[in-house]
Amino acid sequence: MIYHQAIIVGGGLAGLRAAIELNRWGIDTAIISKVHPLRSHTVAAQGGINVAIGNNPLAASDSPETHAFDTIKGSDYLADQGAVLKMCRMGPGLVYEMEHWGCPFSRNDEGRIAQRPFGGADFPRTCYAADRTGHALLNTIFERAVYHEIAIYSEYLVTSLALDDGVCQGLIALDLKSGMLVPFSSDAVIFATGGAGRLYGRSTNALINTGIGTAIPYRAGVPLKDMEFIQFHPTTLFGTNILVSEGARGEGAYLLNKSGERFLADYEDSREKMELSPRDIVARNMVREMEKGGGFEGGHLHLDLRHLGKQKIEERLPGIRELSMKFAGIDPEMEPIPVQPGQHYTMGGIDTDAEGKTVVKGFFAAGECACVSVHGANRLGGNSILEALVFGAIAGEGAASYIEGKEKMREEGMVLDSLKREEEEIKNLMASAGKERVPDLWEGINRVMDDNVGIFREERSLKEGLDKVRELKERSKALALSYKGKSFNYELYWGLELQGSLDVAEAVILGALERRESRGSHFRRDYPVRNDGSFLKHSIVKYTEEEPSLIYRDVDIILFEPKERRY
Repeated sequence: MIYHQAIIVGGGLAGLRAAIELNRWGIDTAIISKVHPLRSHTVAAQGGINVAIGNNPLAASDSPETHAFDTIKGSDYLADQGAVLKMCRMGPGLVYEMEHWGCPFSRNDEGRIAQRPFGGADFPRTCYAADRTGHALLNTIFERAVYHEIAIYSEYLVTSLALDDGVCQGLIALDLKSGMLVPFSSDAVIFATGGAGRLYGRSTNALINTGIGTAIPYRAGVPLKDMEFIQFHPTTLFGTNILVSEGARGEGAYLLNKSGERFLADYEDSREKMELSPRDIVARNMVREMEKGGGFEGGHLHLDLRHLGKQKIEERLPGIRELSMKFAGIDPEMEPIPVQPGQHYTMGGIDTDAEGKTVVKGFFAAGECACVSVHGANRLGGNSILEALVFGAIAGEGAASYIEGKEKMREEGMVLDSLKREEEEIKNLMASAGKERVPDLWEGINRVMDDNVGIFREERSLKEGLDKVRELKERSKALALSYKGKSFNYELYWGLELQGSLDVAEAVILGALERRESRGSHFRRDYPVRNDGSFLKHSIVKYTEEEPSLIYRDVDIILFEPKERRY
């Protein structure tokens, strides 16, 4: 049995920031991650982090309150407004903290942190480190964790929580190197496991971004919130879906159809802000343009950077140029980049309050796996790593406060009971003589989500998708593994990931089917109008052995009443 006062699952920006906050309180803290922290998906964030610090000459009158309004408006008014305001007010201090820790932000002529425009914002408030902002932030904060000697267990896959009468006592994790299940006892657990983008085949997300980090607490009784809201990034490389940062459009890149026209001017909701409209609007209008014949063969459009010039591209968008040359075979200084929308972000997640707390005592969540909710129905670019920093710090402080006020008593019996159950389940899976194989079922999930739960949705395809996912869940009971070894058994690893991802896919589709309106990233062709009277509410999905149940909860509206039109 391994014991730490606090255990954080996930080594990305949210998890590392939570660990540093706990360390400040003198709490013995450990991080468990299925990859080395520097391989966490935060490293792939490109464009920047939003904070109202007014370093751009066009943002002199920007403020946290203006940032909050843009965020709430961009969310299609589904974000909880008190949580949004908290995030926007805390953000500047945390960005300056990262700067003081050595984060190499790009600079303006005065030597201050540079800020660029991003979609859905009234001011250019996105701080950046060229187009590798996540890489810069993650390496900076990881160095800080090493400095504080925070324990890190890399290549451990968490498989379950250990609960005793609604109180989290620890967790069970599979040591991928040894193949052994390891019990961890803890006074508090924070999940910061990232998004579930790999439910989709066409995704910008790393392969590690499956649904298991959301599924584990879901199965343990923690509800999921707003799972139907899946963001599709407008610009991913055609054919590979590698992200092409919104920073490119922030620097002035154009989206063009096959006639070389900036077609966004033809659509009312993107006519004013064009390429800097919110992501959901741009992605939908790209699909509409291709549906009416404006796309290139195979289904893509062009992102044109050529007019930005060699110096600007190489100084501010070097990563985009490198990716385009390596994976599309084109130099964006000379040719437009072929792009198409692709799944990018999970707005929904583990249901938490603005302090990172859940219905299970001692269990907290932060970052993309959590739903506070500060993104509502649509996240603004630049707000994801801000959320990770802010709510990572908040969850760390909340867990520390919980531990300080808790009786110094550990119930390790429940952890050992959980260990026995997990050992039995894995033993049965390894011994299974079933005919189903892991790759086939994963391909099935990806196909269903791509085809039935995409940018445009309707009742018929959603019902079909739900039936197919439930069929895949039934088939997964006959899952069998061809490799029986213990050390680095990635067939077992992906089998465990699969089972959790099926539960999360079911929750996504159920939420989308029952939300009979269009709001933010969730667009129903059969219900194309936003319906505040019936659906200005969060969807809450609870797990049961048979089928999940769905209820609704009011949105926190304390600042701005919803307007009919966002833009």
